[in-house]
Amino acid sequence: MNIGQIALIIQVMLAFIGAYLVAVWFAMVVWTYYDIRARSPDIYVHIFATALTLVFHVFGLVLYYVLRPRESLAEAYERSLAEEALLREMEERQLCPSCHQRVDEDFLLCPYCHQHLKRNCPHCKRLLHLKWELCPHCGQSPDADPLAGSRRQSTDVPGGLAETNRRRVS
Repeated sequence: MNIGQIALIIQVMLAFIGAYLVAVWFAMVVWTYYDIRARSPDIYVHIFATALTLVFHVFGLVLYYVLRPRESLAEAYERSLAEEALLREMEERQLCPSCHQRVDEDFLLCPYCHQHLKRNCPHCKRLLHLKWELCPHCGQSPDADPLAGSRRQSTDVPGGLAETNRRRVS
């Protein structure tokens, strides 16, 4: 081998090494761009992070690793969903307003402090919350007399109590 051939081989090897380093540098820039897009919705942060790696190469990538947000947008979304589900589960638990012990939804009284939690509807006998003004099951007011409706019907019937009273008055 003569010196010309050795120089050509070295030149080709340096060209391959240079092309490889340019490809690695380009891959770092592209990876940084996609990674910051997954971590931040801000376009200025995208530009800054990509330019950091574009200009400073490996040192820019290391600096990007230091500065980048810890979690991606998808991870933050999943975490917020998990927190929301946990809060919903905590809110759905029935607690006694007096002693704050856990009670079942169908308890009429708290087994710990004997606080009234619900009441029975006098019409349909289903459980009602204490604050409800109407029974959602039968539509009646739980405070109304359950026999008032049957008395009113019997007094409105011809020949019933109302007609008898009218005859006595006249």
